[in-house]
Amino acid sequence: MKTMKTIMVSLVIGFATLSLWGAPAVTVRQHGEDAAKTDPSVCLGQTAGAPYVEETPAMPKDVPANWLTYHLAHPGPGVGMPGDPNPAFYYKGRYHLHYIYKNKHGFAFAHVSSKDMVTWKWHPTVLVGPNTGHGMFSGTGFFTKEGQPVMIYHGQGSGNNYLAFALDDNLDEWTKPVAVKPRTKSGQAAKIRMWDPDCWLNGDTYYAISGGGPPHLMKSSNLEEWEYLGLLLHKDMPDLGVSKNEDVSCANMFKIGDKWMLLCISHRMGCRYYLGDFKDEKYLPEFHAMMNWKDWNFFAPESLLTPDGRRVMWAWCRLEGAQSAIQSLPREISLPADGVLRIKPLRELKKLRYDEKNEGNIIVKSNSSHMLKRICGDTVELSVTIKPTSAKEYGISVFCDKDGRGFPITIKPESKVMAMGEIKPPFELEKGEDLNLRIFLDKGMVEVFVNDRQGAVYMHQHDKEDVGISLFSKGGDITAKVKGWKMKSIYAGQ
Repeated sequence: MKTMKTIMVSLVIGFATLSLWGAPAVTVRQHGEDAAKTDPSVCLGQTAGAPYVEETPAMPKDVPANWLTYHLAHPGPGVGMPGDPNPAFYYKGRYHLHYIYKNKHGFAFAHVSSKDMVTWKWHPTVLVGPNTGHGMFSGTGFFTKEGQPVMIYHGQGSGNNYLAFALDDNLDEWTKPVAVKPRTKSGQAAKIRMWDPDCWLNGDTYYAISGGGPPHLMKSSNLEEWEYLGLLLHKDMPDLGVSKNEDVSCANMFKIGDKWMLLCISHRMGCRYYLGDFKDEKYLPEFHAMMNWKDWNFFAPESLLTPDGRRVMWAWCRLEGAQSAIQSLPREISLPADGVLRIKPLRELKKLRYDEKNEGNIIVKSNSSHMLKRICGDTVELSVTIKPTSAKEYGISVFCDKDGRGFPITIKPESKVMAMGEIKPPFELEKGEDLNLRIFLDKGMVEVFVNDRQGAVYMHQHDKEDVGISLFSKGGDITAKVKGWKMKSIYAGQ
């Protein structure tokens, strides 16, 4: 059997959006055709053809004042189209994330790494058509039984899904792409659509999805020979309000709590997830929920496992009015014994806080509002606690003008939703439970986490002078306290 480093393999990929930032740092490497012919494990930075001008995305020297401050976005060259987050790993002391962008060579994987998932550094782009032989579309990252990082992804324009194995500790060198070719038990090539793949290790067996609608499943003991297992979803799947044939793209399967979670998108519906288990080598979902409520505002999810056991996910946000493809803030997701998914902002984001301000014992009378006196801004984090109330509607408005008119984030108990702008994510407080809001404002981008059980993103353009924050209530009084922090840039020193 060939060793892992002599398997010819490739990478993971997604889709496309808009660009953001300035000029690249570039270096030039000559890639040897003879080396590629004689050494099947030659890295992707050394394939045949004309010299590839290797580019490293970089921030411009003078960052425009209206650019986001602490969300990860593509700085150029090329455009983040759509910026799907893709293979993510924690390896050798660093977190690594890849995302799609489009340059003059087509769809490529940008590569960023970090010690804390807060501040990032760009690596040279090596996963690109001149090196791989195809464009890079969505996939995921995983580890071999021996602990080697691997990518599985769709080769745009090739009609195949591929694997690529890391060859260095910085994840800057990868083996050449090799197509994943599933066969039936009788040895015939499986006739399936090759699309957004995922791969995971369950026991001693690798399982892989070929996405789309409906998704297909295959397995392997060695990542070389693949046996086709048929459709992914079990015939006994209950009615969860979504078709068994619904599109499963940008898939990511992993164990969470005592369930298996399939995090994915439907191009029609957006980001969503199933919770369930495996039966007869099929996935049997027993619960389904959305993570997106408008267009592609929260799309193409990807996740990794931290060394301390946390599951952290990102999604690509294509928000109306945004200048570029933006990665959501990292979210910690978990599934405790009550079976309700918890969604929290990454705890390391607290490193960005400074200049804490507090306002407590605030009473807002029915059908009135209260402008905060000490806390304002559009690059801030807010922690809002509101005591149980009989009010019909209540919440907090951000980006307020001097007259108190702003962008409301509203709890509607009768409708059982949290509303902002055009979206109404479902949310319901338990009897006697405080409302706890974590709100992140980054210029016009708003991310809200509600009682660790719901999360939503939105983009709201506003005049730069409109940075007031107010509480409001209708049909009853509320009692609240608010903490606020200014937030540092994650690009300082880039």
